[in-house]
Amino acid sequence: MSGSQSALRGANRALIVDAVRRFGGLTQVELAGTTGLSAATVSNIVKELLGAGVVEVRTTVRSGRRAQLVTLAHRTGVAVGVHIGLRHLRISLADASHEVLADQTLPLPPEHRADTSLDRAALLIVDLLERVGSALDEVLGIGIALPAPVDVATGTISVPGIMRGWDDVSVGYVMSKRLNRPVFVDNDANLGALAESRIGASRGYQDSVYVRASYGVGGGIVIGGQVHRGFAGTAGEIGHVQVDAGGDICLCGSRGCLNTVVGAQALLAPLRASHGTLALRDVIAQALAGDPGCRQIVADAGATIGVVVAGLGMAVNPQCVVVGGELAETGEILLGPMREAIRRRVLLNQIAPLEVVPADLGANAEVMGALLLVLSSTDLLVRAVEDEPVGRWGVG
Repeated sequence: MSGSQSALRGANRALIVDAVRRFGGLTQVELAGTTGLSAATVSNIVKELLGAGVVEVRTTVRSGRRAQLVTLAHRTGVAVGVHIGLRHLRISLADASHEVLADQTLPLPPEHRADTSLDRAALLIVDLLERVGSALDEVLGIGIALPAPVDVATGTISVPGIMRGWDDVSVGYVMSKRLNRPVFVDNDANLGALAESRIGASRGYQDSVYVRASYGVGGGIVIGGQVHRGFAGTAGEIGHVQVDAGGDICLCGSRGCLNTVVGAQALLAPLRASHGTLALRDVIAQALAGDPGCRQIVADAGATIGVVVAGLGMAVNPQCVVVGGELAETGEILLGPMREAIRRRVLLNQIAPLEVVPADLGANAEVMGALLLVLSSTDLLVRAVEDEPVGRWGVG
């Protein structure tokens, strides 16, 4: 009997730690509601975890009343999130309660290669750790977001040609050899979807779609609160849906993909005669400043993306579409035409109409998703209570 009670108590402790890890911090009342445990059980277990140094408790206010907020202890470890984009490198460090301790963004040259970019990332991680007074052995893991479909079983890009110089590179293995920490690799839109569904705009929904509109377009799908990656990680790759049968050849080898119509190069080309040479950031800034040509280009992109997302919406039937990436910074200039295109094509659901909203996390969505990937893949309870070292590298 005592053995079964001990096992039940251990399961309840793990349940509470997982809930705190998932949401970053909950009051004891919220923990009882989330886990289904009684208030007395939650209170007793929180006291045990506090004594073991697994959690921290501080006073907060909920609905005008004082409450005890439970978060994971800072000393539990540090998570590292890395977003390697087509033109930038962003790295963030966070503790187990999702609090960002340090972050930095660097530009990357076009068609940057895996070896040099991963070297840069490794050096910057070490530099940021020194900046916050942490050591490599305190790192729980490193999450890496890539702008291409990823086979999470191997940590490699699953479709050749999407990122030149990255084919057949096991990103997880390479980075783990450099820093000797566990590494978890996924597509950036998937991780944006993870972050927005956990702590962002779609956190109140079980089924959602995240659209990343940037130098290319990608999508992440969340079903039943879990990211749906598909076989070898190609679920949600809306940038490679054909929208122009006679269009240009895409990096993937197909003709007329969405990325060839609304990718950065396609958006900039029509403006060259009237506006000269612009970068994507220039188009976004000028659209926000009221430039009619740039506004038209962004609006047309929104309408085209909306047509493709509508098809995905019909197949998946999400409750919410969250739009992130650089183009989403233009707000309703992009979202309005996108929303209208979706509304015209998705069957109207009177019970739960499909919402199209901007990302809450903005440019941080993907790197926050990488951090959450680490935290959700790490047994913080075992590490904190038993002080077991993190094992070999892994992807997942």
